[in-house]
Amino acid sequence: MTTSAEDRTLVLLRHAEPEPGGVDLHDRERPLTDRGREQAQQIGRWLWEYGIGCDAVKCSPAQRTRETMAEVAAAGCPEAEIEIDHRLYDARAEDVLAVAREAPEDASVVLVIGHAPGLPGATSLLADGEGSEQAHELLAEGFPTGAAAVLRFSGPWGDLAFGTATLDRLHVPVPSA
Repeated sequence: MTTSAEDRTLVLLRHAEPEPGGVDLHDRERPLTDRGREQAQQIGRWLWEYGIGCDAVKCSPAQRTRETMAEVAAAGCPEAEIEIDHRLYDARAEDVLAVAREAPEDASVVLVIGHAPGLPGATSLLADGEGSEQAHELLAEGFPTGAAAVLRFSGPWGDLAFGTATLDRLHVPVPSA
């Protein structure tokens, strides 16, 4: 299949499982658990096996999102230049859309790493029921930590809007035995 310079892939990745918050640990400082590191590595391997390399990465400033990206990169998904975007922390779906719309025009694949409820909301609104039935069924069941949605879009990033993408896949890492 030939793709044009206008064919885009947006990967929305919810951070992997973090340590629980507490009195002594600010929410932004929560690191990944061992299971979270395993989830992120699974996603990195899955992206590599699926043939998705990232041209640009937009990441929430939270420690758990930055650690997720490090594990994804170490597991095989090539690490592009990472831009920390404070709008992705505690983001709404509209914030996620705004960040994706500002992706570099020469980037074909953009990875956004953030949190719920912004990422699941953006996934649902961007695809608006279009794409893989199986992926939409999984999305209806939830968007757990470590899950990655792969959306396809054609056109400049600045034209990305709710209802203009298709949900190609939703991958949820499975615990190892």
